[in-house]
Amino acid sequence: MLSAEHTRLLIRLRWTAFGLIAGAYVLAFFHRTAPAAIAAELARDFQVGPASLGILASSYFWIYMVMQIPTGVLADTLGPRRIVALGGVIAGIGSILFALADGLGGALAGRTLVGLGVSFPFIALLKINAAWFPENRFATLNGITMFIGNMGAASAALPLAWIVAHVSWRTVFVALGLLSMLIALLTWLRVRDRPEDAGLPTLRELDGKPAHPPMPVGDWKLGLKHVASNRASWPGLFVNAGIAGTLFSFAGLWGVPYLMTVHALPRAVAAQHTTLVLVMFAFTCLGVGRLSDLLQRRKPVMLGFGVLYLVGWLPFAIGGTLPLWASYAACAVIGISASSFSLTWACAKEVNPPALSGMATSLVNTGCFLGAALLQPLVGWVIELQSPSIAHATPAAMTDGMRVLLAAAIGGVTAMFFVRETGGRNLTERTG
Repeated sequence: MLSAEHTRLLIRLRWTAFGLIAGAYVLAFFHRTAPAAIAAELARDFQVGPASLGILASSYFWIYMVMQIPTGVLADTLGPRRIVALGGVIAGIGSILFALADGLGGALAGRTLVGLGVSFPFIALLKINAAWFPENRFATLNGITMFIGNMGAASAALPLAWIVAHVSWRTVFVALGLLSMLIALLTWLRVRDRPEDAGLPTLRELDGKPAHPPMPVGDWKLGLKHVASNRASWPGLFVNAGIAGTLFSFAGLWGVPYLMTVHALPRAVAAQHTTLVLVMFAFTCLGVGRLSDLLQRRKPVMLGFGVLYLVGWLPFAIGGTLPLWASYAACAVIGISASSFSLTWACAKEVNPPALSGMATSLVNTGCFLGAALLQPLVGWVIELQSPSIAHATPAAMTDGMRVLLAAAIGGVTAMFFVRETGGRNLTERTG
């Protein structure tokens, strides 16, 4: 049993670590979806068409994707504190460079640095959740994590669209860069990777169980080989590519231009739709993780929400205009059901040894950004086959872009059938 003083210290450090790294994660989500709200300004200022705009937006996702496995290794060896502090400085520099860019090349360089810097917080936060919170609350904490992150995404939709009507988008990104560096400094000063780093026992030791040994820095190659050779690690990657990839592509870039072109909505109203997607996604992530933890089942919950996700895409892929209530309803369904992919991290963690949780979750998380990195320019290319610019895109071209996203979503739901059910427990411990 901990003394009252040590209990207060545990609680304070737990939530300090969670809060600061969650703050860095909010910025990551803001940067991820901001291009949707300022697509017209970016196309105008950098003089680019739909395909080039898709490449600019996806540059964030390419570097983020490439960094997922290295981030998992670094989270398991160096720890969350170091990598989030370093990433915050890099993202801050990138955001300021992006804001000051006078051409597509400079904008690509800045956005790539942003993607590099913000690639650390999510996996680091999952590592913090695993170290500082009880195991039976992992999926629930992941839901809270996604809720917080998507509030950052929602702040990049409708509010940003309003802000850029009064202040230059460049000013906004300079301010974001400075905020990122401040969070980096506070993370370095205040975060502790594990209770042991503050002289406290691990949560397992408090439950009368032996502590999991940390991953030795020199053994990361063996750990990564173990995770990659485990066939149960991989299905979640393809789930995320199809579900998260389409969500990020729609809410992060193509949703607003599609709604403005096909449904003749003003930009503010179109941005309300993508904000609705993100807000519903955020709130449902709170519930889907909790529901899965209570039922001690992952796969049935994932599949149920996954099928509903496909239903949400049908009105946009079929073509034609919708009444305003129907377009709002479709966006709400997409947001609610997209939460299905948030269970893939728990599944990946639970089919691999606890010491490898960073690598396991980073492997499946790669799929989120692989999907978005491929789909954002692919949709732009499909649109550009019929229309030279966003300003002159035809409804038919935009609808074809939505059909690409529906096809990818079908692939993601299909991959759910191959996810291993864990019963909400770590299978490597249960089977000895």
